[in-house]
Amino acid sequence: MRRILIMIFILLLSVVCWSYSFLNTQPRATSTSTSRPPTYTVIPPSSTSTNTPTSTQVEAPKSTATFTPLPPAGSFTVLYHPDDVLYVGDQVSLEVISPSGINMNDASLLVQIDPPGGPVLGPVNFAPWGIQGRDEATLVWAWDTQVQEPGAHTLSFSVQPQGYSWTEQVTLLPDEQMPPNQADASWASTQTQCCTVFYITHTASERDLSSLIGLIDEQARLSMDEMGSNFTEPITITILPRLLGHGGFTSTDISVSYLDRNYAANSWQMVVHHEMIHTIDGHLGGDFRPNIFVEGLAVYMAGGHYKPEPFMPRAAALMEKYLNMYIPLESLADDFYASQHEIGYLEGASLIEYMVRTYGWEAFSAFYRDIHISQGENQSKAIDSALQSHFSISFAQLEKDFQAALSHEPDTLAWVDDVSFSVVYYDTLRHYQELLDPSAYFRTAWLMDNQAMRQRSIVADYLRHPHTPQNLAIETLFITAGQQISKAQYSDASATLDIINAVLDNIELGFPDPFSIAKMSSDYFSISVLLQQQGYEVQSIDIDGNEAIAFASNSKEPALLELHLTFSGSEWILSPL
Repeated sequence: MRRILIMIFILLLSVVCWSYSFLNTQPRATSTSTSRPPTYTVIPPSSTSTNTPTSTQVEAPKSTATFTPLPPAGSFTVLYHPDDVLYVGDQVSLEVISPSGINMNDASLLVQIDPPGGPVLGPVNFAPWGIQGRDEATLVWAWDTQVQEPGAHTLSFSVQPQGYSWTEQVTLLPDEQMPPNQADASWASTQTQCCTVFYITHTASERDLSSLIGLIDEQARLSMDEMGSNFTEPITITILPRLLGHGGFTSTDISVSYLDRNYAANSWQMVVHHEMIHTIDGHLGGDFRPNIFVEGLAVYMAGGHYKPEPFMPRAAALMEKYLNMYIPLESLADDFYASQHEIGYLEGASLIEYMVRTYGWEAFSAFYRDIHISQGENQSKAIDSALQSHFSISFAQLEKDFQAALSHEPDTLAWVDDVSFSVVYYDTLRHYQELLDPSAYFRTAWLMDNQAMRQRSIVADYLRHPHTPQNLAIETLFITAGQQISKAQYSDASATLDIINAVLDNIELGFPDPFSIAKMSSDYFSISVLLQQQGYEVQSIDIDGNEAIAFASNSKEPALLELHLTFSGSEWILSPL
């Protein structure tokens, strides 16, 4: 089973659309725009706030741990899935992450539930997981809690032959306490002109299904026309009700996130289009398709990455004259998914646009489908050989010509702010995911086999996600920052992103009131707390002075409700519906 899961995950990595890494330094956005001054200012950490509830989680902690003996480099970390809380009846998975700096070669994990008489999970070996290659032992859907009693359970962990052992207390809540929208949720499907679409009931995707399937068929038609494909096999699409990575990936089928609080700030139809191109591209084949062209082609054909965008002027903004963020093509080709995500995808799409302009689509396509690689050879070397064969040009010369074309783009300056803020926005988003929603973080994302989930009737792994007031406040702040960037309100966006980063820094430092750093973050957190106490899950917040409008949902139905709030001088008050 472990070997099969590893093979599936390796396949995902070859085509995953959100695989990227941080640059060694993250640029701070600077604005040359004339947008109105920011509404909110950052309060120094030593200040106190008159309107900030303590940022404690409303959910009871799932586990506490005592390690005996401690490994030399620290304690093991255990992640439980589904995220958030566990209920009786869940099929629970565990990720046991080894501390850095210790040798886990040939190590295996055993877990016993409620020793000495409870069931034993494993053994399972430690192995690399995800793009990061994190060393962990992974038990997938290993603990079936259907016959367990609600309440605290003791899990005893043992790592052999190293001899590490410890116990953790895990709480299973009674299944009758599960929110109605989760308790009643199940897999469903519909057939469109192009695709078999799977979704989970009682979610935003079911609510908006009629419009979504229309968009899916439209993007499939456009993608097939662009690629000149007669691909007629039904495409399988799974719509996820939570954000993983940036919201889209492709393996044997397509998975796309659709949710109201989509803090990835992307166009859903463009994500679908992007993944459609991957599916058709894979069908058309080729001996070896380098990552820089696989991802660049999907962005190029979709007309943008997260939104419609002109590629060459935006790529020109990366040059030394402007942002000095340009990644040399050889480095990008050889380690594409470890490069800064937004920059890599933009350069890949722009390079394809330049080659199509220069040589024509047919010539580019013939080159792309005729790239070959030898064992141990770098991707840049394989590209160079194909370029020599098809165009009598080296990869280095192609880059010189490409950079020369970028230097003559007339509209570059207009895109400098947008490119800079895109990089900062998504680097901040990844920081948030790594810190407060690790299952969504691209390098170690909790990506499961959708078909196996349907066969097992598992929906909780996608339905549940961290939704403390901390998570809700930060994600709604991201929504606001994304809207500000889309409106070219760069001064406002800079202030909002600075606040988000300050809050994240405070959380990492263990500040008891991390949202007190600014009035804006304090307001968003206070509203998130208030609405959650009233039975709502906030999806977006818009504050104008002492008035606020929030869109929220409840646990009974996925309909969005418009809520009005007023600040009384000391607290936010929800107006009656």
